Amino acid sequence: MTKISILHYAAPPVVGGVESTIEHHARLLAERGYQVSVIAGRGERFNPAVEFTALEDVDSRSQPVEAVNRELAEGNVSTAFFTLRDRLVQSLEPLLVRSDAVIVHNALTLHKNLALTAALHQLSQAGEMSWIAWCHDFAWQDPIYTPGLHAGYPWDLLRTAWPGIRYVVVSDHRRQQLAELLQIPAHNIELIPPGVEPYSFLGISAPVRRLADRLGLLQADPLLLLPARITRRKNIEFALQVMAELRKIKPHALLVVTGPPGPHNPANAAYLDSLQELRESLQLNRNICFLYEQGEGGEPLNLSDAEIAELYRLADLLFFPSRREGFGIPVLEAGLARLPVFAADIPPVHESAAGQAHVFPLDADPADVARRIAQFIDTDPAVMLRRRVITHFTWSSIIEHQLIPLIEEVTRR
Repeated sequence: MTKISILHYAAPPVVGGVESTIEHHARLLAERGYQVSVIAGRGERFNPAVEFTALEDVDSRSQPVEAVNRELAEGNVSTAFFTLRDRLVQSLEPLLVRSDAVIVHNALTLHKNLALTAALHQLSQAGEMSWIAWCHDFAWQDPIYTPGLHAGYPWDLLRTAWPGIRYVVVSDHRRQQLAELLQIPAHNIELIPPGVEPYSFLGISAPVRRLADRLGLLQADPLLLLPARITRRKNIEFALQVMAELRKIKPHALLVVTGPPGPHNPANAAYLDSLQELRESLQLNRNICFLYEQGEGGEPLNLSDAEIAELYRLADLLFFPSRREGFGIPVLEAGLARLPVFAADIPPVHESAAGQAHVFPLDADPADVARRIAQFIDTDPAVMLRRRVITHFTWSSIIEHQLIPLIEEVTRR
């Protein structure tokens, strides 16, 4: 089992951007079978699958570190600095020597604990493990910090490229800055951005998360939501015809129909059968999902109103082809969720949306409606940004496609 150590001045539950990155990296690597340990000056064990070691000397604000920092700010490299450095070497070496890779956040380019920086420099030169320097901030390029920096050791460690270290930054702007600071080619610096956790941010419950993962809702491009019971007046067969055309342009499009057959007309069960047959004949099994079919053990699935609301937050647009409505509550719900609406041109939609929905005639050509949807998806800035985030900036995607390949590369050396 590959062992990864992550080191920083502080760790969760301390609140901060670096601490958040550590939490997501550690959790997701552990879920994928890595043995992960976090070493920090402040914090506590935040995940049962992740080891945690607290070392006061690693902190940026412990009493011994602050005392040395005050001396260093005056340009004084005292005996206390060397004593702290050597103590850190002795404390860290037995913790890190068992690691296949050590990920250090900020300590190689920031001056918050220069004794730690110096200790890590000594340990890294032993060549017994692979090192990844995750560089968020650069003391020598920040005018707030430079008055407290001085030429020579140990400050020059923060602007020197250490042999054998793989440097990582969070943006291309930072990559250019670090390349200039260390006088190394920018292409030698890895760019791995921070991410977001869509389910947590959007308030998605565990049952809906499991459903979304099973159905690939985040991967759908686009995800259309049709929140309705399965009755003929909802015109769901038209939605399937539109999806058959949309799939030609957007192969990963997915339409989710949320409701069960209507309870008051026995013919609705036959209508569902006909829709399933139409889905089969149009070869839309991967593009049309009736949630009613998704219960465990062959049982029907009926979602609560709160769970349906979560689907609004996951969807790219509301598709509402109904022939008749009393008012059209889903249009109002879409408004609250800031979800674009494509709906049949019927009076209740005009009343509820007041011109803020994309409407189409009841006798519209499905291909025309599909083209309008595709054009909207490809040109609306909010939808495009949402898709970019989901595709490139989820923590899971970053771990799978960027961090793990980097770890595998450096540990093969």
